[in-house]
Amino acid sequence: MRWVEFAGEEPARVYVHGLGSSAPAYFAASAVHPLLAGRRSLLVDLLGHGLSDRPTHFDYRLESHADTLAAVLTAAGVTGAEVIAHSMGGSVAVVLADRHPHLVSRLVVVDANLDPTAPRPGSPGSSGIAAYTEEEFVSGGWTEFADLVGPHWWSTMRLTGREALYRSAVHSARNTSPTVRERLTGLSVPRAFLFPAADGPLPGADGLVAAGVSVVPVPDCGHNIMLDNPEAFVRAAAAALAA
Repeated sequence: MRWVEFAGEEPARVYVHGLGSSAPAYFAASAVHPLLAGRRSLLVDLLGHGLSDRPTHFDYRLESHADTLAAVLTAAGVTGAEVIAHSMGGSVAVVLADRHPHLVSRLVVVDANLDPTAPRPGSPGSSGIAAYTEEEFVSGGWTEFADLVGPHWWSTMRLTGREALYRSAVHSARNTSPTVRERLTGLSVPRAFLFPAADGPLPGADGLVAAGVSVVPVPDCGHNIMLDNPEAFVRAAAAALAA
């Protein structure tokens, strides 16, 4: 597992990308924004993605991603990090905080999937990939996603290991036991959940708020909040980290 690192003050801040993405591509501009700059920042690519290796023997479960991330952060001398994580990476970050609590002091989850989802053929996300068998996807199904996901996501998705993309998507859709939502509500560290305001009320928001999670709608954006509305994303993330 590899990362891009910016020097700065401790505690470190860790950025984790979503399915088929790369942390430098999605978070570099945010990490150097005046509202977030100044911290030691690690923009980490999960196994199978971006700058990292693409082992075909790895199972790519959310728990396995989290444990591998934990090993990397430990080797890098990181403890008590502020973690900002998007989509599938948000789910991985919640599992990381649950299984390795000494590594995470604050958590900003960006439009992550908190609950299991059924396979949905034709969907551009993990549920669409999960509708294939692994053999179908690896042998050619993955190319069908170029038109579904659009040029920006495809620019990093096409570089993702095919087995990594498929297995990560399947396990993201299946979620974990206990679920990512249950893990998130059970954490004791400060937590925020950012989501696009245009999606309407967040399902299960009342339960998150009751558990101490700050639920923050971000205007004028879609799922890729940090790319669609960078200023609003940085303001929301900075406010969550300062709360």
